[in-house]
Amino acid sequence: MKVVIGADHAGFTYKVLIIEELLREGYEVLDLGTDNGDSPDDYPDHAADVARAILDKKGERGILICGSAVGVSIAANKFKNIRAGVCHDTYSAHQSVEHDNVNILCLGERVVGIELAKDIVFAFLKATFSNGERHIRRLGKISAIENKNMK
Repeated sequence: MKVVIGADHAGFTYKVLIIEELLREGYEVLDLGTDNGDSPDDYPDHAADVARAILDKKGERGILICGSAVGVSIAANKFKNIRAGVCHDTYSAHQSVEHDNVNILCLGERVVGIELAKDIVFAFLKATFSNGERHIRRLGKISAIENKNMK
């Protein structure tokens, strides 16, 4: 699986550590920055880069990291067909994929420890969408809202 990852300055340290872990586990990684944790930058830029890469099929799943995960989630969810979820526990990480077909995981470096963050990443990446009737129906309703609001 190819994973697209991006972070702002507040998520830089975890981005580096998570990339190392992903590569060790045999994942392909597309790193879209930031390349420097010392210079403040703007999380919406990195969220947009990862969302566009997922929509352009440059990777199957995305990971975004900022201080809280909230900002990157808000920005990424502005893109049609992106479902970015803030997950700070392993249950939410796998359930978000199984039920909601989330395609971008959002993590907060200032919220969870690195070992838990790694566990969350792998729970997210190993999960698969259930294709359950109720989940498909609910995603259809989300798409309808999205389409209506795009006008």
